[in-house]
Amino acid sequence: MALSGVSTASRFIKGGLLMLLLGVGGALGWYSFRSSFRGPALPLPFYSSEDFTAEWIEPTDPRFANIHRIAPFSLRNQSGELVTNASLDGKIYVANFFFTGCPGICPKMATNLLRVQTAFLTDDEVRLVSHSVMPDKDSQEVLRTYANDHGVVSGKWHLLTGERESIYTLARRSYFAEKQPGFIKNSSEFLHTENMLLIDRHGRIRGIYNATLPVDADRAIEDIRLLKRER
Repeated sequence: MALSGVSTASRFIKGGLLMLLLGVGGALGWYSFRSSFRGPALPLPFYSSEDFTAEWIEPTDPRFANIHRIAPFSLRNQSGELVTNASLDGKIYVANFFFTGCPGICPKMATNLLRVQTAFLTDDEVRLVSHSVMPDKDSQEVLRTYANDHGVVSGKWHLLTGERESIYTLARRSYFAEKQPGFIKNSSEFLHTENMLLIDRHGRIRGIYNATLPVDADRAIEDIRLLKRER
């Protein structure tokens, strides 16, 4: 009889090893474990708190209905189009935070997000969403110029602007963009993060990556492919 996965005992052993790796090496341990796993692809975890604790929750678990989701938002993209969580419903997307005048980490993030865009350029299920943390400077016109200069494809990759307080609240309280230290900050304190977040079709956080690293962009691409198998 062909085995559909691994034995129950083996699952317990691998599960224990996975938790050890997560405790010692965080995301790096998780990805290293998954890369060496030869059985069926492991599902992606859920992240429901600002400390980014990974949780694997089955649909039959009572907690499943209360998994954290990105709060409602309404912002404009580089084309002047209204983008909301409702318009992204049913899409898998990568979200990050930047500003067009950023001379440091933002160019690296743009290069790596471009890798993600290229990988799913013709895939209508996948989007990229970059929120400006300096919306007073990054008008729709400025974002449109930036998009043209950086190979951003309209409709695939949204560069968003709007009210500063709304963006900062969304970033810190909903995306947990600065992790726990940023959760209690307000919009008067500048938001600066290299994190990018993977959001599933139902608005739930399923991955956290360093957007300045090409290897993390490749991990995000791999995880998007895993999410595409979920419904």
